Amino acid sequence: MGLDNPLHIAFLLVVLLMVFGAKRLPEMGKSLGHGLRGFKDAVSPDATPVLASAPERPEALALTPEPVAVEQPAQERAAA
Repeated sequence: MGLDNPLHIAFLLVVLLMVFGAKRLPEMGKSLGHGLRGFKDAVSPDATPVLASAPERPEALALTPEPVAVEQPAQERAAA
């Protein structure tokens, strides 16, 4: 029992048409197509990762925050 029978596909299309309307169905199909195309591009083995194509910025890597000395409040110094 799947969507291999054309009658099942027709019934599904009629239900979708009733639920979403004739104006909304082409928009949904286009959005689904773009999503599937993007997914295929991301999963395909010949795709280059997005992070690998970004240029490295060594000056941004060299900037590391220095530790800041935090003073204890007077109450904690008296208790210690």
